[in-house]
Amino acid sequence: MNLAGQLRPIVAALAVWAATALAAQAEEANDYPTAARAEYVYGCMKANGESRQAIEQCSCSIDVVASIVSYERYVTAETALSMSQVRGNLGVQFRTSEQANSAVTDLRRAQAEAEVRCF
Repeated sequence: MNLAGQLRPIVAALAVWAATALAAQAEEANDYPTAARAEYVYGCMKANGESRQAIEQCSCSIDVVASIVSYERYVTAETALSMSQVRGNLGVQFRTSEQANSAVTDLRRAQAEAEVRCF
């Protein structure tokens, strides 16, 4: 068997490995459910105008946020923001939680980056 014949299985194995790695990376970058992305874009458009340009900017924004913050971290931040508005002891727990504040800070940084890239 010549050198080309010997390398063919190795090249094929590397191609399969690369395709698998790229698929895994794409899946990680797209771990936000469609409904969560749509909800973000809807809220963003309400704040930035209901135009074609706003759709594109807000869609870009959620893509940037999703590339920086995992969906799990995003849910934590959104929950903390929502629950921190509740009056009483329950709201205080979310306003003073280090984990919640850290997640909110991460989300705000991602949104700031999205603002720079998309708007």
